[in-house]
Amino acid sequence: MITIFEKIQELEEVPSFSKHEQFVQGIINAIDERIISKGEALPSINVLIKELGFARETVMKGYRELISRGIVESKNRLGYFVANDDTEQTLKVALLMYLIDSFQEQFYRNFRNELGPNVHIDVFFHHGNITMFETMLNMIKGKYGVYVISPIPHPKTKHLLDMLPSNKFIMFDRYEPLKGEFNYITQEFEQSTYRILAELADTIKKFDEMIFFHVPGSLDPVEIIKSFKKFTKDFKVNARILNEYEPGSVEKGKVYFTLNNSEIWKILKDCEAKQLQPGKDIGILSHNDEVVKEIIGGGITTYSADFSLMGIKVAQAVLKKEKVQETIPTVLIRRKSL
Repeated sequence: MITIFEKIQELEEVPSFSKHEQFVQGIINAIDERIISKGEALPSINVLIKELGFARETVMKGYRELISRGIVESKNRLGYFVANDDTEQTLKVALLMYLIDSFQEQFYRNFRNELGPNVHIDVFFHHGNITMFETMLNMIKGKYGVYVISPIPHPKTKHLLDMLPSNKFIMFDRYEPLKGEFNYITQEFEQSTYRILAELADTIKKFDEMIFFHVPGSLDPVEIIKSFKKFTKDFKVNARILNEYEPGSVEKGKVYFTLNNSEIWKILKDCEAKQLQPGKDIGILSHNDEVVKEIIGGGITTYSADFSLMGIKVAQAVLKKEKVQETIPTVLIRRKSL
């Protein structure tokens, strides 16, 4: 009777196969040919090393890939078992995001394209609500090969994310500290905001006052508020923080700083009604860049991480299964509004 070891060894004749590919495809072939069936135990790592002469890391990496594809499962202290007879099972990724807005859409579109058609993605939205976040994590844990998650700044977040296996978890967008090593591709708010505002300081100080719109308890990163306060103090800028923009309240001599796109559209509408020119009569600064801001109002000055690049890099981390810890740079994009 042909054994699993023989199905792996016969692929030595395929010159293009690495030992890793030989191992993975050999296991798949053994399942396809009913040498081993769903629920049956697979050889241990030590047995495979002895029979095949492969390095321990090669065998472990092969099993990790088969687990991520839902073909094999690892049972604590019992070993490895065939989890699925469907060897065409694709890698399943759980993507947990805040919500879909224009810049998150940039991330998703590039993430989806880079992963390619053979990776299955289920998308979930937590809307910055810790109860929803906890419910969704409990619902998805143990069911996916990779978990790509944008975390919530909350005391419970660390505990909830620690429940996920670190080798299957990638944090993206916002960064939250966790214990131990974990993968992340995120942006940074506090230092970058201060740096950008300092770069714009000479232009900002040409105006009478800078107004920042922020709703307490909103999803706005608190680091941006801290940097705004520090900047206006350090550079002696006359400034206020208001909860929201009141339609019709635009005034000449003000710089308006907002993280909310709808407020930009209201300000521009009022500028047109009062014949005020952005960049000359008033200033506008926005966080997170997108295509429409290149065009509307003659161009809105923004500072932003590249969400398209973030989507590509996170997808590559999913596919390569390599350690990654990266902060996407935040850049200033100056246009006519400031």
